[in-house]
Amino acid sequence: MAKKEIRVPTRRLAWGITGAGDKLEETIDVMRAVKERGWRIDVFVSLEGETVLKWYRQFETVSTDFDSCAVERGANSPFILGDLQTGQYDALIVSPATANTVAKIVYGISDTLLTNAVGQCAKGDTPIYIYPVDGKKGKIKTKAPNGREFELKMRKIDVVNAKKLKKMENIQVLKAPAELKKYFK
Repeated sequence: MAKKEIRVPTRRLAWGITGAGDKLEETIDVMRAVKERGWRIDVFVSLEGETVLKWYRQFETVSTDFDSCAVERGANSPFILGDLQTGQYDALIVSPATANTVAKIVYGISDTLLTNAVGQCAKGDTPIYIYPVDGKKGKIKTKAPNGREFELKMRKIDVVNAKKLKKMENIQVLKAPAELKKYFK
């Protein structure tokens, strides 16, 4: 009988950012707090994530304040799956996650870097943490890049998909990005 390999924590996180503006600044603040605790953070940005980060004037911050930053070039590029599956990262985090990303994950569509990473990572032992911006019924207040507050109403289908995400293997769904601080001390 083969011995199960004991996993040694690396204090290294793969952090995915999708094209959601809601809780983007809070997410970046949490990333900084986790990094200050000694965690290495490699950031992986979806194509639309790059657009939104630039719109909120945060792309340069994310590119320079963390250990590395790579923008999606395809569903498997940059190649992070091998490192995620072989324990080179302690976790995969996707925060913030758009309703589109959540829907694709729930229905097994792996056609982007981050949906592919979640799909493949769920097959292994590397934990996945996702903050879906459309996770609860009702209206939310959010901020535009200029700081102006406005209100968004969550669509029923997006809330349903966030609930389905909670039932998936190896995925921890977060109510807010700040929850990550309790997992990565």
